[in-house]
Amino acid sequence: MSVRHPGRTLAGHTRVSTQALTTTAQGVAAEVIGISPELVRATWRDDNGSLALSLSLPVGIPSLDRVLADPRLVAGFNGSVRDRVQAAKSEILERIARISGSALSRVDIRVTGARIQEGGRVR
Repeated sequence: MSVRHPGRTLAGHTRVSTQALTTTAQGVAAEVIGISPELVRATWRDDNGSLALSLSLPVGIPSLDRVLADPRLVAGFNGSVRDRVQAAKSEILERIARISGSALSRVDIRVTGARIQEGGRVR
């Protein structure tokens, strides 16, 4: 039988492994960007006591033929690649911090490629 002690801190250590943080980062980034988690590479480094996250990943884009035929399609993909990645940084940082309880100082994203996707929205 387990005994709970609400509002009381118990002695001991709680550590989240680097692998657990990496898997969390891959899942969150994949969901925010709209790609498969296997396509996300995540690395961590110390940033004066906080964690800095570096992500390398591809992004989905509409085909250039479709954009030429209908320039409004870019808006259906939530803007340019740069705009989407910039907006994703703060969401990724906030979600990982909330899920893991870790103090993140920054998220850097390197776009490693583009994947042609159908539809007006990245999934």
